[in-house]
Amino acid sequence: MQTSYSVRYSFSQEFDAPADRAYAWCVDYKPDDWTIMGKNGRREIERLNEDTIILTDTVVGRDGPVTKQRLVRLNRDRLAWTNTHIGGPNLHSQFWYQVVPSGKGSRLDFTGLQINYGRRPSDEEVARMAAELARDDSGMWRLLAEEMRKDLK
Repeated sequence: MQTSYSVRYSFSQEFDAPADRAYAWCVDYKPDDWTIMGKNGRREIERLNEDTIILTDTVVGRDGPVTKQRLVRLNRDRLAWTNTHIGGPNLHSQFWYQVVPSGKGSRLDFTGLQINYGRRPSDEEVARMAAELARDDSGMWRLLAEEMRKDLK
């Protein structure tokens, strides 16, 4: 069994839309999603049924292209979904999303549990990794929130 460790991080993102409309927008996956998030990538979408989607994403990063396959499970009643990596470098990582009413709009509450493989670094290094992941992911969600605002206007 390969050695692994988890990096937990979280953030929230405000939306200028009611929770039900924001949720519907968030889970309406499209091939150009990576462009909206400011990344060079492509997305393939396989809808297995009304609440199960497989996303195959290839994104070009600092070290070249990386492909990740994700199992997305939708929970419409709770305006929530999970995203579990079923292929790629962070296999079995899991990410939780929930849209909740907030003021005149709504808010996305996000928690990530990224699994990294190899020897666990120091607590300080894990904390640094968590802060970097939260900064990067929340930055993408700021871009998505702006696109949502334009789309739902």
